[in-house]
Amino acid sequence: MTKLILFAATILVPGVACAQSAAAPAAVAPELCTDRPSKATSACTVPKGMIQVEADLVNWTRDSNDGVRTDTLLYTSPLLKYGVTGSTDIEASITPYETIRTRDSTGSSTIRGVGDLYLRVKQRLTKVDAKTQFALEPYLKIPTAKLGIGNRKVEGGLVGTGVFNLSDGFSLTVSPEIDELENAALDGRHAQLVGAVNLGKSLSKTLTASAELWSARDYDPSGRVDQYSADVAIAYLAAPTLQLDAGADIGLNRATPDVQAYVGISPRF
Repeated sequence: MTKLILFAATILVPGVACAQSAAAPAAVAPELCTDRPSKATSACTVPKGMIQVEADLVNWTRDSNDGVRTDTLLYTSPLLKYGVTGSTDIEASITPYETIRTRDSTGSSTIRGVGDLYLRVKQRLTKVDAKTQFALEPYLKIPTAKLGIGNRKVEGGLVGTGVFNLSDGFSLTVSPEIDELENAALDGRHAQLVGAVNLGKSLSKTLTASAELWSARDYDPSGRVDQYSADVAIAYLAAPTLQLDAGADIGLNRATPDVQAYVGISPRF
């Protein structure tokens, strides 16, 4: 699948979390539209020649299972986007520093370091002002994290997105995804299927709230793992090119982290 992802990226390059979805005139860059703060991916792309940064200011996750508690803290986690064409952008993200602390009855241990590097290409398939929008986004993970934070293996996948602008300020975003992951035993590869359904509501011209259901099914040969979460978020458009957001994801089964909470910022230049 990695070769397929690279091939898709090669074709695409040449060629919802939006605080306001109405399109501006063609001569004016539209107001900010981001992939934050939900897990569902938006269909919008960064305008040609512009740079957009979408970053956690802080991101904390807690997972407790069988007497073992793990806390993960990301010290920022920026996603950098650049508009290549009017409908294509290229993206790169990496966590420059994170800590993972594990506690059990025998004591605690902490691992620190940089995260993995993710490279993406997003291709919007519909017009910028279309009421219903679709996009494809292949990605590739470069193993820059050490063992314990990452698995030191190249992985990748393909994300699809459909955004449906409904009446009364509501929008529905559906993001199916397929990943090719390394086996837990590091002896081969398997598939993972991911999906997110997000319902957003514009509370005003600058404030948007959303609720989301997310799931992932990992087909590792050692045993299938299913994860589910219910997520809530809010985004505030502080300026036409500056968004602030916050949210929380609540795990719905034992295989999913108990809670993830974050605060973020997204400027465009």
